[in-house]
Amino acid sequence: MSSTATMTLGDFLDQLAAKQSTPGGGGAAALTGSQAAALVSMVLNFTVGVKKYADVEEEMQGYLRQSETLRQQLLQLADEDVEAFTAVSACYGMPKASAEEKAARTAALQKALKGAAQTPFKTAQASLSVMELAGPVGAKGNVNIASDAATALYLANAALRSAIVNVNINLKFIKDEAFVAEWSARRDALLAKADVVYAQSKTACEAALELPL
Repeated sequence: MSSTATMTLGDFLDQLAAKQSTPGGGGAAALTGSQAAALVSMVLNFTVGVKKYADVEEEMQGYLRQSETLRQQLLQLADEDVEAFTAVSACYGMPKASAEEKAARTAALQKALKGAAQTPFKTAQASLSVMELAGPVGAKGNVNIASDAATALYLANAALRSAIVNVNINLKFIKDEAFVAEWSARRDALLAKADVVYAQSKTACEAALELPL
């Protein structure tokens, strides 16, 4: 599959809809997160350099650097998700005629599953960072497009929750109890933080819009 960044949107959606395993939910989550970051960047690009917002110019420039970094990171994570799933799939094709082959196959699969759990977790982390930007950008950025910051918040939240589904499904099949406990705790901490950030950013966007979301 071509890099997500170089594909047309139509091609990506064609591949997503096709009877094939990749791209799948993890890649869709990452792409959604990247779109959220892009919307944050749009609001910032309509704010930076505008005299009305001169008092927050430096702050907005800093946010713009962050949102652009996140936009590219999430695009890359869409490709990483494909690679992680491909690594898992390859294990099922390994020979299993002997006890040694079965053991090697199981070890390889368990290693691949760990990678497949960690990749969407990175997507969730990056999406949380986008959510953290949406609040102050919506509150202090160009008020004429504060609705786009709110949209970014919703998209980033969807990306995060979707990525966590993919974390969970891989953790389900991992036999290393210590690994599962560690990453389950990380997941729970991230989700708890996401609830707080979502509420704060939503309130900030509502105040800027003077509308309930």
